[in-house]
Amino acid sequence: MHLTEKCRALLPTIQAEWAATELAADALEAELPMPLRMVPTAVLDAVDTVSSTTASWPRQGLSTIRRCDRPPRGTHRRHGRQAEHHKGDVDLMDSADNARPRRRLIADLRPLRQSPAFRRLWIGSGISALGGQLTSFALMLQVFDLTRSTAAVGAIGVVSLVPTLVVGLFSGSFADALDRRKLVLIISSGLTMVSAALAVQAYLALDQLWLLYVLAGVQSLLFAINMPARQTFIPRLLPAETLGAGIALNMATFQASLLLGPSLGGLITGIAGLRTCYLIDAVTFLAALYGVARLPAMPPQGGHDQPGLRSVVDGFRFVRRRPVLAAVLLADLNATVLGMPFAVFPAINAQYFGGNPRTLGLLVTAVGAGGLLGSLLTGPVGQVRRAGLGVLVAVACWGAGITGFGLVHVFWIGLVLLAICGAADNISVVLRTLVVQRITPDRYRGRISGVNFVVGMGGPQLGNFEAGLVGSLASPVVSVVSGGLATIVGVLALRLAVPALAHYDVTAKSEEELEQEPDDDQVTA
Repeated sequence: MHLTEKCRALLPTIQAEWAATELAADALEAELPMPLRMVPTAVLDAVDTVSSTTASWPRQGLSTIRRCDRPPRGTHRRHGRQAEHHKGDVDLMDSADNARPRRRLIADLRPLRQSPAFRRLWIGSGISALGGQLTSFALMLQVFDLTRSTAAVGAIGVVSLVPTLVVGLFSGSFADALDRRKLVLIISSGLTMVSAALAVQAYLALDQLWLLYVLAGVQSLLFAINMPARQTFIPRLLPAETLGAGIALNMATFQASLLLGPSLGGLITGIAGLRTCYLIDAVTFLAALYGVARLPAMPPQGGHDQPGLRSVVDGFRFVRRRPVLAAVLLADLNATVLGMPFAVFPAINAQYFGGNPRTLGLLVTAVGAGGLLGSLLTGPVGQVRRAGLGVLVAVACWGAGITGFGLVHVFWIGLVLLAICGAADNISVVLRTLVVQRITPDRYRGRISGVNFVVGMGGPQLGNFEAGLVGSLASPVVSVVSGGLATIVGVLALRLAVPALAHYDVTAKSEEELEQEPDDDQVTA
């Protein structure tokens, strides 16, 4: 490489600065109880230490002491024999902890390796989710092209939300009464036909607004039946120790589809028209159908009730009798209803960031990008034992991030804070779903998944309405800041009202597992 004389003259200075930086790093690590690269692992170990049972304290304490005895980087260059002596201590520590699973920052892929059925389901669902985002993009664009009205586009949300909330509560009772595999196959086939109908009307250029609304409503109705039943599959396919990792992988595909779908939809529409988006969505359902068709039969375990209102009410009674389950659902509603700021993004963008549509798009994208990054870095999340405490911490981080975004009007800082919010939201959803699935016996899992689905879908809609209302009565900044602070206060209230939530251990045996254990008399016999 050719360097100018001025660059050559700078080389000794750069080398001296680099050497000084290395010496400073060595000096800093000499003052620390461990190398800097081990700090993230130590923090995660501290979380596990807090959440472990009393019996595990001696082993973890010894492990921490040994880890702290490790010499700082560079010791072997200065004190050869002493470094070799400490190296023996490190080897002993590693051998003592060999049985303990090592933490990985990247998402845990063990469910994909260990369960072919889960792997097929995950791949098929991910492909279909991306196709679904193409249809969502094309539907909004077609309605706008027909009407040139943003209100008409917004009406799609109303048409979709009503069947989602109403049917979502009742659909779980069917999932707890029928073979869930057959139910999902039938409903997924119906969703395929709706996507095909959207493609046909686009190819025929029917251009009927009422038809688009009807198809959107039918699609939402079927989706509200499909999702609670699908959510019952993972606990049947994965053991308890990898259940959190499987839920995190599902969230990763969902976040990826949210982030990539609109961009891909715009590209496809520009090349082949929006009708192609509908057609691709219909084709991608074949992957989802294949993943479900290869599953074994999935009837509810432990008996079942007749579907209907009585079964739904029984499900709510189940939630009421389990404070941890009710509290973890309320934690999500606390974040989405009180701290959902998207409705005031356009006003904040206009007031502080110049009103450019591109900056508005980046504000929305930052949350999704943070969620995707958080889903890809969920390796440690699947190993958190006190998942209830993790939900509270994640929701508090969401509230703090939203509050900071409302107070700091520097664009790049706002993007970072929103990305942190997206990652916190992703962790909260993963841990909440893990708690719900661990507490709920299989015979109730469809109904409770239905409640969880309605909470996840309805909360953000109510939150955007609340944010817009407060923003119009006060100001957009007041709406965002008050919502973030209210979220934090809600977390503290839940922590005080339901102490068991913070202490809930997902590794403890569930009610269903305890029921399946043989009695002492049976063991003796």
